Amino acid sequence: MTARTLFVDRVVNLMDEGQDVAIRIGDLPDSSLTAVRVGTVCRVMFASPKYIKKHGRPKRPEDLSDHRLVQSLALGTSPEWKFQENGTPVSVRLEPRLRMNTNDAVIELVCKGWGMSRLLSYQIAPYLADGRLQTVLSAFEMPPMPIHVLHQEGGMVSAKVRAFVDFMVEHLRADPALN
Repeated sequence: MTARTLFVDRVVNLMDEGQDVAIRIGDLPDSSLTAVRVGTVCRVMFASPKYIKKHGRPKRPEDLSDHRLVQSLALGTSPEWKFQENGTPVSVRLEPRLRMNTNDAVIELVCKGWGMSRLLSYQIAPYLADGRLQTVLSAFEMPPMPIHVLHQEGGMVSAKVRAFVDFMVEHLRADPALN
């Protein structure tokens, strides 16, 4: 069996792109695709223990303007960073000192104590688990976003695609970083 993958940070039309399966994060629009929910993720602020010890831990989203921020271009370039307080949306206009196009580079820089950033929880889960990173402002996180495995419905699905979907659903649901 062979597979071809396409990793993009945008919504694609499965038919137009010639894809059989997609994994999407976020609320789904109505469509003719079959969606199987496999977990959730949140956008989380994080920093290294070294950075927190030297510069302190922000108590409120507004405090972020006093910190060195690294922004991942994968999450967009909006100067408005969204949080919530007791279910009420809170937007803070921030000017990151550095914007980077790869999440790995953002994580590496933050691990070294250069600043703070924000990514999806699954992307930094191993670094939280081993103590290289810590979350900040957890009480202000936006609600979790669902993760779905999508595919064509019904009789159009080949046995290979069905087997792959079943495999992905089982493994994603078992991943503690997504649940």
